[in-house]
Amino acid sequence: MKSVILKSTVAAGALVFASLSGANAVKAEELTLCWAAWDPANALVELSKDFEAKSGHTMKFEFVPWPNFADRMLNELNSGGKLCDLMIGDSQWIGGAAENGQYVKLNDFFAKEGIKMEDFIPATVVGYAEWPKNSPNYWALPAFGDVVGWTYRKDWFARPELQAEFKTKYGRDLAVPKTFAELKDIAQFFQGRDIDGKKVYGAAIYTERGSEGITMGAMDVLYSFGFQYDNPAKPYELEGFVNSPQSVAGLEFYKALYDCCTPPGSSDTYMSENIDAYKSGQVALQMNFAFIWPGIHADANVGGDKSGYFPNPAGPDGKQFAQLGGQGISVVAASSKQDAALEYIKWFAQPEIQNKWWSLGGYSALRSVVEDPGFATSQPYAQTFLDSMAIVKDFWAEPSYASLLQASQKRFHDYVVAGQGTAQEALDGLVKDWTEVFEDEGKL
Repeated sequence: MKSVILKSTVAAGALVFASLSGANAVKAEELTLCWAAWDPANALVELSKDFEAKSGHTMKFEFVPWPNFADRMLNELNSGGKLCDLMIGDSQWIGGAAENGQYVKLNDFFAKEGIKMEDFIPATVVGYAEWPKNSPNYWALPAFGDVVGWTYRKDWFARPELQAEFKTKYGRDLAVPKTFAELKDIAQFFQGRDIDGKKVYGAAIYTERGSEGITMGAMDVLYSFGFQYDNPAKPYELEGFVNSPQSVAGLEFYKALYDCCTPPGSSDTYMSENIDAYKSGQVALQMNFAFIWPGIHADANVGGDKSGYFPNPAGPDGKQFAQLGGQGISVVAASSKQDAALEYIKWFAQPEIQNKWWSLGGYSALRSVVEDPGFATSQPYAQTFLDSMAIVKDFWAEPSYASLLQASQKRFHDYVVAGQGTAQEALDGLVKDWTEVFEDEGKL
């Protein structure tokens, strides 16, 4: 890997734990950090060895598979459990965790330690740290920047015979799509095609019903078609925004993409299923969060120059947005080891540690890392990550996030996968569901 070079950080980093040798030293603790079970978590284990060596604390990790992550960790927070000292919680949890007193507010700590939120990618501060949104109230440090993007079989696209056939059919080169309409053409072109003696398919997209999958996938398209969560001038006014004609067109497109261009057995797929479909050579295109790209690049079958990466395309009116993923790291209010947990956050925020985080496969949200002149060329997917993080939107981060998500999961899956009703009926129903949630909360 071509490393990103940060200047004047090593000496500063060496001073971070100098106070531990004096009278103000915090006693050695065993800290438990809770997160999802995925490749970035393994990278964090490796990274954290530096913290253990410098601080004298030891780290334990509780990693839960994504399909069970929210249920397991939200139950832990809601019950006041003592398992986790540090939590890398999903972006949508921040509102509930803040309002329910489950995370430690970090403003005073940040001020004391000189940790500035303007040093992080703005979208990650809003998405992972702030509640209320767009207010200077911080409950987490941006820990892992992530966003939905696309992976494609660059080697298939480059085949002269496929290039010629595609240009004859569509009048343009077989290349990275600039719009969703172009993406669908490409997916249809590859659907059912024989490549190297194997039948392949167009696109792996999110359809999972049980947790958040189909919402993350459908919203990734709906944003670029013009969907809005509510009236920008009147919060929680949903009618005409959630179910606007543009939103309906976006949901109709997502169903059309599912119907025309996905592999058999795609009715309940999320991150891991899409990775498997792509790595096994089944699909030309894969929708997935950016966290997968280091693993794709390193894969023996589809890695290296065989794969390419591109940000979410534009919708019919030129709008271009992408679903925010990623998480912030918080100190759990129920922890009896908050001082040591804060030490970990102080250590993690250092530029030299953030630079190493990127080199190990983590996605740093620190601007000095991602804005370094060498970053964009440090990996084949680095520029796509930057382009994608510049166009992000996120799902509701309300305390009622779980209820809002359950409603969208049902409405989207019933229409897109099960074929029940129309897109208009699905979104009208979602307006009704979400309105009831906000009425119960007293916000309407």
